[in-house]
Amino acid sequence: MKDLKNITLEISLKPFKSTESSYIKKVCETAVSQWLPLIRHAEMVSVMFWAADGSEILDYKGRPEDEFEWAKYIGGAVRLLDWDRETDPEGIGLHTTNYLYMDEPPVMTYAILKEIVSTFKAVAAEMTGKPVRAGATFDPGPEFAKSEFKYERHPEICVGESMGRKSMVCSYALLNADDKHYAGFPDGIPQDTPMGTFLGRQAQIFMDDLGFDYLWLSNGFGFGTETWGIKGAIFDGEAFYPEKIPETQDRILDFWKLFRKECSYRVETRGTNLSLGIDMATDAVDIKGIYEGGFDILPPPNSPWAAIDGDFGLELSGYMSRIAKLPDDGDFLFRFYVHDPWWMNSPWIDRYEGRPHDIYLPLSIARIDKDGKIGLPTNLNFLTIDDSLGRMPERCPNEVIPHILRGFEEAPDKVSPVVWAYPFDEYNTLGAGDPAKIFFEDWFMRGAINSGFPVSTVVAADHFAELTGKGSDIFCGSVVVTPVPFAGSVMNEAVRSFVFSGGNAILYGSLADADPGLLRLIGLKKGSALTGRVRVVQSESIIDTLRDGEFDQEAVYSDLLTSGGVCMIPDDGNNDGANLRVLAWTDGPERRALFTETEVTGGKAGKVFWIRGSDYSRMPDGGKGFPLAALMRSALALDGLKIAFEKENSSTPDPVIMLHRNKNALIFSGYSPDTTTAVKLATPFGMPLLMGYETRPDMGMSVYTPERAWRAECRVMVEQEDDTVISCREIAPVSYRMHRRIEVKGLKNAVVRILPNSGSDVISTDLKLNSEHPHAVGEEIRYSTKETQWGMMIETEPVTGTLVISDRVFC
Repeated sequence: MKDLKNITLEISLKPFKSTESSYIKKVCETAVSQWLPLIRHAEMVSVMFWAADGSEILDYKGRPEDEFEWAKYIGGAVRLLDWDRETDPEGIGLHTTNYLYMDEPPVMTYAILKEIVSTFKAVAAEMTGKPVRAGATFDPGPEFAKSEFKYERHPEICVGESMGRKSMVCSYALLNADDKHYAGFPDGIPQDTPMGTFLGRQAQIFMDDLGFDYLWLSNGFGFGTETWGIKGAIFDGEAFYPEKIPETQDRILDFWKLFRKECSYRVETRGTNLSLGIDMATDAVDIKGIYEGGFDILPPPNSPWAAIDGDFGLELSGYMSRIAKLPDDGDFLFRFYVHDPWWMNSPWIDRYEGRPHDIYLPLSIARIDKDGKIGLPTNLNFLTIDDSLGRMPERCPNEVIPHILRGFEEAPDKVSPVVWAYPFDEYNTLGAGDPAKIFFEDWFMRGAINSGFPVSTVVAADHFAELTGKGSDIFCGSVVVTPVPFAGSVMNEAVRSFVFSGGNAILYGSLADADPGLLRLIGLKKGSALTGRVRVVQSESIIDTLRDGEFDQEAVYSDLLTSGGVCMIPDDGNNDGANLRVLAWTDGPERRALFTETEVTGGKAGKVFWIRGSDYSRMPDGGKGFPLAALMRSALALDGLKIAFEKENSSTPDPVIMLHRNKNALIFSGYSPDTTTAVKLATPFGMPLLMGYETRPDMGMSVYTPERAWRAECRVMVEQEDDTVISCREIAPVSYRMHRRIEVKGLKNAVVRILPNSGSDVISTDLKLNSEHPHAVGEEIRYSTKETQWGMMIETEPVTGTLVISDRVFC
């Protein structure tokens, strides 16, 4: 794998159960040694200390001998959530009562912390031979350590309510005056001192004195008021207030400006649990302004909350939205949740069950920069290398590291079959006038990914428009997905040009205020809007099947959470010569389109699909609603890439699937929350055969029932009518000239299409039909090669029996 710029080991102070120098050194040696097999792939190593909750910075007086309150608890250090006596009658839950992680935890002083920091840096430098950094942390909440500063002395800075009333510090809050002595404010805090000024000055002195090299801002600090929930300064759960956006944006940017006047150290960020569009719509977070402000920050990574709530759609859509554009250097971070040092869980062991889905899914994601180049994570963090009891079990690095290495080794090297053109700039500018639109669109994409939509490459919408406008063909093999563009934005013409040049596009969201040219392209016009509950009628729409029951046929529309009602009808007399098919619509006398397919007749006859979407998670009776998000996969199926599910009933959650390309292969990565669900696959080139699996074809689809977490390479696709079992597996090459062999068994009059390995050491691909070891001779087989949208492909004439495919590496 290509070396990463940095690997960060996050650690609490719990492993340092004694503060004797020899003990401190031993802990540092153990930590570094466990992760050495991975660290050797990095240019630099960092250690990030979860010492407390950031109050050790706020309270710092510049005296090494001072003790500080540190994160020595299991459970919430400060209880601000209401005690639920029904579910926890004795009050023993970790959100009700906290516990010391050991009897008589050591006392921590700033001098001891400085020794721990300097020892870790020295040990890591000696053991790795690499540059080493140390990071300090600031968290806005009450979880990790008791804080007199936040909750007794200065509760006015706590505005967010994610962990109870007035529980989270707001980055742009103002401090009331006090006369306490602080390192940066020896005479006390003046009235209305901005949080950015105070934290910046304190952090600069704290890190100068203790030997830190950068600061991590945790849990969304610097990115709004409510960094976990969807409510915020702009959205109260009942209404959006776009008039508040300009002032709130200015306050957020002022924090960064004021902080930077006081603190010169590098800043790395956690960000929120949400996406760029949702953050903008609910909390006026101007990520574009933050990225372009010259604040020397590393953008937020993927949220770790998918481990807790299983919402991988939100994790992955949020991750892609943040990396569509980046600060100048183009670096971004992948973060993996190994242990939680506070809440008595170790995600790798318990939440993930030792399965690597939250490694392979996000590591399937790539971005396309303004020059059309693939961008991958340059930095890697592990939260954390110690658990809630201060242990560092060897099981975790031993099991996690191989998956990390495989994830990077098989990272995307080409644009994926499905690309998200994300309106990064537009959401931060035009979206300020319509927060309901951008909230709904990001929320709908979250639902689509949770329903198995395999989008794994992201490009900023304006970069897509510019690249295609210059004649770039990098997206020609991909279906491009984008929300309905704002009227007047460059994406309207870009989508039109892409489709008329033969490309296929999927648009989602409301067309009520769409550009007139876009409506002509699709062949729709605006009618009166229907709101409330509607019944969905569909033809050729749902490609999934249920073993029990039927899909709900109702959807709900409102001005608040679905960006208005549903209003589009066919416009037969005013289109661009398009062939329109309405594939899902509302029942009743006033039919409204919900899902359409339009094949243009000019140019090279591409297609544009449109899906209105709905917030089916909020059915009044608690039902699931019609699965409009799953229609994103239906659109792909109409384009030839079919991913369908056979599941128990409508309440069974769908698998999450990513699909990318590596060395000319297709790489499927999946998370199956219910392992009874069957995954059915087809491509424009036949049934994909996954390496290491058997399949019994069903109506032209290969069928698999994968385990909880899965990743599979696909180099072989087959067309055959017989439904007998086909297998695809790797076999021992036992050859000097052939260094990899794939065996495909069960072929019956089958056309086989092969994606040959494009690795630099592969000279050619050898095919042998019905051969025996050592596979030097076989039956005659005729084949041809051709270039396709998914790379070079070998296509055989119909064959029967067993085919062995070998990589020739020597002449």
